[in-house]
Amino acid sequence: MPLCPPPTLPVRRSLGEGGSLPAVSLSNLSNRLRALLLMMLFLPLGSVLSLSNGLSAAPGPVRKGAVAAELVAAQDAIAPGKKILVALKLNHDEHWHSYWINPGTGYPTSLAWKLPAGFTAGPILWPTPHVVKDRRGSITGNGYEGEVYLFVELAAPASLKPGETVTLRAKADWLMCEDVCMPGMADVELSLPVSLEPKSTNPALAQAYADRPQPLTGWSLSASRSGSTLLVRLTPAAGTTHRPQNLHLFDTAGLVDYAAEQKITEEKSAFVFTLAIAKDAPADATRLTGVIASANGWPAGHGAIFDVEIGAPAAGGLKPSSVVRPLASASGSRLPPPASGPGGLAGTLLLALIGGLILNLMPCVFPVLGIKVLGFVHQAGNDRRKIIAHGLVYTFGVLLSFWILAGVILALRASGSEIGWGAQLQSPGFVFGMAAFLLIFSLNLSGLFEIGLSATAVGGKLQMQQGYAGSFFSGILAVLVSTPCSAPFLAPALGAAFSPAFSAAESMLIFTFIAVGLAAPYLLLSLFPAAVKLLPRPGAWMETFKQFMAFPLYATVGWLLWVLAGQTKDDDYALLFLVFGLVLVAMAAWVYGRFSKFTGRIAATVLLLAGLGLGWPKSVTLSNGSGYTVKWEHWSPEAVTAARAAGRTVYVDFTARWCATCQTNKAAVFTSDDVLAELGKKNVLLLKADWTSKDPAITAELAKWNRSAVPFNLIYAPGQADPVILPELLTPGRVLEGFAATTK
Repeated sequence: MPLCPPPTLPVRRSLGEGGSLPAVSLSNLSNRLRALLLMMLFLPLGSVLSLSNGLSAAPGPVRKGAVAAELVAAQDAIAPGKKILVALKLNHDEHWHSYWINPGTGYPTSLAWKLPAGFTAGPILWPTPHVVKDRRGSITGNGYEGEVYLFVELAAPASLKPGETVTLRAKADWLMCEDVCMPGMADVELSLPVSLEPKSTNPALAQAYADRPQPLTGWSLSASRSGSTLLVRLTPAAGTTHRPQNLHLFDTAGLVDYAAEQKITEEKSAFVFTLAIAKDAPADATRLTGVIASANGWPAGHGAIFDVEIGAPAAGGLKPSSVVRPLASASGSRLPPPASGPGGLAGTLLLALIGGLILNLMPCVFPVLGIKVLGFVHQAGNDRRKIIAHGLVYTFGVLLSFWILAGVILALRASGSEIGWGAQLQSPGFVFGMAAFLLIFSLNLSGLFEIGLSATAVGGKLQMQQGYAGSFFSGILAVLVSTPCSAPFLAPALGAAFSPAFSAAESMLIFTFIAVGLAAPYLLLSLFPAAVKLLPRPGAWMETFKQFMAFPLYATVGWLLWVLAGQTKDDDYALLFLVFGLVLVAMAAWVYGRFSKFTGRIAATVLLLAGLGLGWPKSVTLSNGSGYTVKWEHWSPEAVTAARAAGRTVYVDFTARWCATCQTNKAAVFTSDDVLAELGKKNVLLLKADWTSKDPAITAELAKWNRSAVPFNLIYAPGQADPVILPELLTPGRVLEGFAATTK
């Protein structure tokens, strides 16, 4: 679950004779302990806040690098209860481009809205793209140059009053490339009055909207797949006189190889596309969606939207499809909002309630179910009203904790921030650390070893304190103890709560239902304390259940290893060392459980540190004895300084996965025998500054050289103060000339 403290390792609790729980002594709840609980509650919130960025928008065009961004509208006012067409207007400098929904390389432009209450925003309606190239003439993807409008329909609430002024704000993110690439970001805003009779005032936007991709009436499309080739047949409507020219097919999901030549032939009156399928395209793809562009346009619009089943012709002509919906991209584009769950809001609330209830059956919560209620009974004696009051106070503690969490999430969502664990999972170190931690946790659940006092035991003492404060802080603790656990039905409910698909009030309601589900058993048992006798008695079944719960965690470790495999694919042996490291971590857990003496603890610690050190993701390349092998190390200013102090020649490559020119450079240079020979001869240290994700250190270093884009390559030679700066477009000859310049 997001916004969670790390789970505590469960403890095997001893049972008294007859399976009863041991007695717990009572003491006053200290102010220091209450402060500690509050700190535990707000600690994860502080972590999330540190990831957020404020949204400070400005009216009019905002220039970032080679692109000026502006939020514009088709009309001069907003009508209550009506839709208004707005657009993100991007003006590119000459030779620069940004990217379409399926970028090829790079990543598409995205918008994160901050709208007044009651407004809703639709997806980006993408204009027809074209093939974009670098100065070499190499295709780098699908995108836009010059002036482009990315359209969005906004729905205004009916409660708006004429004469009011409404301010629309959004955060735009894009990637701009020429021969170098750099990310762009701008906070844009637009203020419009409310009027019952808005007028069209932006003819350029209106014309661009009319030219957007549209379905064609009467035309038909069929597609079939044969090995690595896709055949698409486009047949005009009967009696049509329009003959499209210089056709090009753009698909939204990356099924077609964007950089391969598209062979188009005419057979009778039909156009037949012979398309190369992308190497990483799914083998089981059943549909093809996208836009067919024509140099001389179509009867309506400059692009024809299509959605066709592969292997069968589409009946009824070219049809609208999901081409206008923002799709996920492996290069880092924003994902579409999660589905709201079956049955809309009502179905999501049901999932939230059930998920909260099931949380009580998780190992971190269930063992203290009975003792919490017994604590209520002990606090209140035999006074039924006090028993009920304690149950209500406890429930309020649970609700308040969830409301605080929900409030922070909604505030961050309103500011356009992205929250969750997605950012952390981009870090191989974080992923490996999570895999190691969950492996230890799952081995503990399997009974390989046991660890001492856990949050569950602490909870048993806290909630037995006297006074309503004890019950209130027990509710807070229940949230802290339960958040590490996940439960069926809870994930879709949380996904909907985090999504802009629901309003702030609806999201708060979803969190409330989760809280009610979590608190319900305790509240009901305080209302009916005699029902404690109906609970299953603690016994051997709880140990079996605990061990069973280890297997979902083993599956999670497997999934994290799969993520690491993708993140370390550039290092042939990296994944092997990751697995060996986890083996040592597992061995440390076994030694800890098997040998209880001090020497066993020392040995377990040594094995744990060795496993973490061996498996921690790093550049790992082993020579196979056939000559120089390219081996990239992680760049840092300290690494450069240390290597130069040792008298080594250093080659620094500032690069990013979304930079097509960067990948072309490496493919051209580091497969050259002459370059490899020179690298081996000079014992060159290769440092990679990977800017795929935001990195303030790399950004600062680029700025130091008056650069704000990649690729950027430097060669540091021993004894020379300044490095040789290589051109953006590299060839083996240019790199060898750079090394030769270091000896002059």
